[in-house]
Amino acid sequence: MDILIVMCIGILVGRLPLLRRMKKKNEGLSLLCTFLLIFAMGVMLGEKENFFEELSSLGFTSFLFFLLPTGFSIILVYYLTKVFMKKEKNSEEREEAK
Repeated sequence: MDILIVMCIGILVGRLPLLRRMKKKNEGLSLLCTFLLIFAMGVMLGEKENFFEELSSLGFTSFLFFLLPTGFSIILVYYLTKVFMKKEKNSEEREEAK
């Protein structure tokens, strides 16, 4: 919940006209914070004693977290495209017939 509050505050602050002029500096600061976050995550992973043993199971789990949502998204988009594009084609054919 704290993350959502911080994100909402960030969105509201980003809407201020004063900060729009400082966009380049803000982008640089965001990039620096992202690098710092990735570095800190790497340090935390490096501190684990059995990191390399866990890496294979972690990699497989990550692969499943990628594959399942992607696969279901593709199937859902394909199905919805078939349903709605079919309706759109039928309405276009009716208009041409008139």
